[in-house]
Amino acid sequence: MKALRAVYGKTLVKLGAEMPEIVVLDADLSKSTKTSDFAKAYPARFHDMGIAEQDMLSTAAGLATAGMVPFASTFAIFGTGRAWEQLRNSVCYANLNVKLVATHGGITVGEDGGSHQAIEDLAVTRVIPNLRVIVPADPMETAQVIETVARAQGPFYVRLPRGEGPDVHPTDYRFAIGKAPVLREGDDVAIVACGLMVKVALDAAELLASGGIQAAVVNASTIKPLDAETIARVAQKAKLVVTVEEHSIIGGLGSAVCEALSERRPSRVLRIGLNDVFGQSGRAEELLVYYGLTAESVAGRIREALQVP
Repeated sequence: MKALRAVYGKTLVKLGAEMPEIVVLDADLSKSTKTSDFAKAYPARFHDMGIAEQDMLSTAAGLATAGMVPFASTFAIFGTGRAWEQLRNSVCYANLNVKLVATHGGITVGEDGGSHQAIEDLAVTRVIPNLRVIVPADPMETAQVIETVARAQGPFYVRLPRGEGPDVHPTDYRFAIGKAPVLREGDDVAIVACGLMVKVALDAAELLASGGIQAAVVNASTIKPLDAETIARVAQKAKLVVTVEEHSIIGGLGSAVCEALSERRPSRVLRIGLNDVFGQSGRAEELLVYYGLTAESVAGRIREALQVP
């Protein structure tokens, strides 16, 4: 079990040695986002912008025009909410080489409560032209995502959680932008998940298998551009498509999957996530139970939808 944000910090340090053009900006949260690792290793290339996300993204845009590769970090709610206009107009409108990597996405932020739990960030970022949106599922994928976006041109939004997670991919896995790996095959149900919910989906598939229901599990870590072809392929064999996300079911992964399937393979889709409600304060594990984002709850919702005991 590793915190994905900790992997982000260590990967930044590694990349800092390989790419002297990388600079890192943070909005007074470097100990939480783990960009403090980079600050210790390369203090002249780190800029604490204070509690000023709008200024941070505008400054990152300026640095990008000068040939730097800026990574800007804060909590997801502030980087995509408070600074949305700067992300749209200063960064993406000019298609600048800025990497917004935000931590503390979703309800697993925990006790900080609804004001700090970003459950709308995927909706408001995937709608912006030029911006690619990625939600890594595990520590291994997180490191590969950060290395990939550092070398790719153009703006990215990478969403990371506060908490820890185990590796769910095989050791030979290689992340590619716009590709959704199928981690488990199955013909009865197709579960499409992102972030920490991929492990939940895999565990739910195990529970379903014990009752004779075979579920495919797809890691849609690239929300945009979505791997619509892979999702359509697994949907073709399934009686039901299920999306699982630590986000509102409005505008996030569930919406993206429904949009893709409506054009390619119209399917029955069950969206599991937060249903038009805010988060609340509580331990991460308690909140996952409360909002039905555990393996047991997901498996139960699927059995109910399929009308099997």
